[in-house]
Amino acid sequence: MPKILFIQPTQYARNGKLCKQRRIHLPGLSFPVLASYLPSHWENELCLEVIENVPFDSDADLIAIGTMGHTIFRGLEIAAEFRKRGKIVVLGGYMASIAVDEAVKYVDSVVVGDAEIAFLQLLTDFETKGKLQKVYKAPICNLDNLPVPRYELLTQKPIGNMLPVQAGRGCQYTCSFCSIACLYEGKYMFRKVEEVIRDIKVIKGLGYNRFYLIDDNIAANPSYLKELCREIIPLKMTWASQCTLQLAGNAELLDLVTKSGCDLMSFGVESINQASLDEVNKSWVKAADHPKNIRILSKAGIAVSTEMVIGTDNDTVKTIEDTVSFVNSCKIPLPRFYILMPIPGSPFYAQMKKEDRLLTEDFYEYDGSRCVFKPRLIDPDELNKKFWWLNDQVFSITSIFHRTIFNPTLWKNPKILMLLLYVNFHYRRYIRKRVVPNIY
Repeated sequence: MPKILFIQPTQYARNGKLCKQRRIHLPGLSFPVLASYLPSHWENELCLEVIENVPFDSDADLIAIGTMGHTIFRGLEIAAEFRKRGKIVVLGGYMASIAVDEAVKYVDSVVVGDAEIAFLQLLTDFETKGKLQKVYKAPICNLDNLPVPRYELLTQKPIGNMLPVQAGRGCQYTCSFCSIACLYEGKYMFRKVEEVIRDIKVIKGLGYNRFYLIDDNIAANPSYLKELCREIIPLKMTWASQCTLQLAGNAELLDLVTKSGCDLMSFGVESINQASLDEVNKSWVKAADHPKNIRILSKAGIAVSTEMVIGTDNDTVKTIEDTVSFVNSCKIPLPRFYILMPIPGSPFYAQMKKEDRLLTEDFYEYDGSRCVFKPRLIDPDELNKKFWWLNDQVFSITSIFHRTIFNPTLWKNPKILMLLLYVNFHYRRYIRKRVVPNIY
């Protein structure tokens, strides 16, 4: 009976040690979905390295490694060790998919993009031929009839109080630095509402009253989200997701979202500088509206989490320093920051390479915490210093308390307040180790 070992790697701290924690709060969905496609005669095992050790002595025939963000670098090390031991190793996930020409150098095979069809082709080749193609690429054209994910792979691990559900994949926007834009090129596919609700009910049946929708922009289709929310309301659950700040401008949709139990949403704010937003093909977001939109969302009962990048050609030391003031004045409960990174395969990477502005093509340096290209208005070394200065300021104890404990909108929901307080200090621990906090 063949066996596959799924591995989600962790990341390294600057001191060379692997990042570890006792519990994983936001487990991924990819491997439980793929496990649901396995033929009945296949065995499977899941390793989440952030909470457990990789079983290098595994009896698995196939090793499948995910490449979420800069955990890809640890993933390549794991792949090398298993190949030394004679195992067949496969990489998948968005980083390997975008940088496929580089990824294939290190493993037996790479699955590019949506894996459902390609994964079955790979398994068939393994069983019938005993070897794999170097690349499998078979994107799906719709999300109909996806099986229920194998949630038991997650529930048997030390996890938090919610499980993942997916309503759609992709995003209609094509921000130049975005990995999702690279993979889906403006395409967004939605699942049937009844099938999403089926998965949510499975989660509820497992004893969980909270879930998170892992979509990249759940509000991209307002009519779809309205229908989904109406079906979620009777389930009396709470949930979180991510979308654009445009949600604040749709009062009817926002009302349904909160009535259905959504209390936490992540937003790609990116920058407080409109020129920077225009530069990365995100001119449809208006920086001047950020404070107003955040107030509307907060007043409605949505705890706001934001993601922002620094290092565009329009960023300066002052814009970075002003970002601290922005976060604190808006009392953003959960901010996250990254240095703009030219992901190999992205339009931004192609631009930097064409303009001879890449400082290195050692992809181990592409971890979101250091500048690997030459911005126009700030020195790369200065940008690196200001990145950690920014994080130190925002995740100081004073700032954390100001944005959470002394944020009156959060006291409407004490459970979320306590969660956000915990996550802020969790991020603070990572930052003090000079590690970009990942969402685990």
